[in-house]
Amino acid sequence: MLAASLTLAASLVAGCGRGEEDSSSQDPGVTKDSITIGGIYPFSGPASAYGDIATGAKAYFDMVNDKGGVDGRKIEFKTVDDGYEPPKAVQASRKLVEQDKVFALFNTLGTPSNLAIWDYTNQEKVPQVYVATGASEFGADIKKHPYTTGWQPNYVTEAKIYADYLEKEKPNAKVGILYQNDGFGKDLSGGFEDALKGSDVKVVAKESYEVTDPSVASQVKKLSTSGADTFLNVTTPKFSAQAIAAVAKSDWKPLHILNNVGASKTNVLAPVGLENAKGIVSTAYFKDPEDPEWENDAAMKEYKAQLKKSDPKANPNEPFNVYGWAAAATMTEALKGMKEPTRDALMKSVRNMDTKIPILLPGVDVKTSGETDGYPLEAMQIQQFDGKNWQLQGEVQEASAEK
Repeated sequence: MLAASLTLAASLVAGCGRGEEDSSSQDPGVTKDSITIGGIYPFSGPASAYGDIATGAKAYFDMVNDKGGVDGRKIEFKTVDDGYEPPKAVQASRKLVEQDKVFALFNTLGTPSNLAIWDYTNQEKVPQVYVATGASEFGADIKKHPYTTGWQPNYVTEAKIYADYLEKEKPNAKVGILYQNDGFGKDLSGGFEDALKGSDVKVVAKESYEVTDPSVASQVKKLSTSGADTFLNVTTPKFSAQAIAAVAKSDWKPLHILNNVGASKTNVLAPVGLENAKGIVSTAYFKDPEDPEWENDAAMKEYKAQLKKSDPKANPNEPFNVYGWAAAATMTEALKGMKEPTRDALMKSVRNMDTKIPILLPGVDVKTSGETDGYPLEAMQIQQFDGKNWQLQGEVQEASAEK
């Protein structure tokens, strides 16, 4: 079972003191030798490509444990599959909190899943940190959900960067938008439309899809006849690939903007033919493992060596593995920042960070400040696919999450 396989070897360390709570803490999940965190991922279902994120995170925690853990405590990482279904995420969160007694939930994936559990986690005062979604809700009202925080650049930030790009590069663009009909899709597409106000870039058509839909080919066909010369593709990997394939089979040749969460070369572009992805524009905020620029980069070398050691079957060039690695690095820094091993101390550390994670692009730093800034990352860089690899364009841009 995949969830079981992702439990760190730390749980097997002799004399780890499982069940013996640390004398300085009454919170679950902490012993003198270990700290247990849990994550919920779609190892199955329409978003299963994201399962690689957990592999990358596990590899980083393995490395930390090999070096002695955090303050002498090995990190035990338990994961559960929710199939990208919110009701299952609710069940999974209760299992991790009430049965597995985790100290915190880390990097649970998906806007719908995280929205489904955040009232519960906050009522129970269980940290739900560095959620794997860019939805702007996760940072907009810290006082209402003090135990929940995002990690990646949020969708409003990403949308503003696309809008700025078009205003400069194609100021009279006519845009057709395909978006997933949930909090994720509406957040990015809505943020994009808000950012265009006052410009000559116009949205001329919008089509949505459900995660249960078998295909988005019909939606793409409608957009192709709308008069749009630019395509904003706000989709998760399965549907990102379908949309690229549908455009390739048509006579429509728009400037294609693909949201960051669908921009995996190995899971999205390669399966539909790299030649069909040439010219696509997206964003980046961590180093591309296939970019020759980072071939001799110390952080990239460390990542690739440890991933091979932790999971020899894992693909080091898959960006979702890098994502998980970077998120786990941030979590480790937050754990190191605790004044004591308590949930409240973790949240204080999470809410007051200013640190560099080496695998992130230069200029992209992790910064939060109490109750005034709930977004750890707010910078990205435009990238364009040249038919073989992603190529960074311009400079890193910062954009506020505020709408």
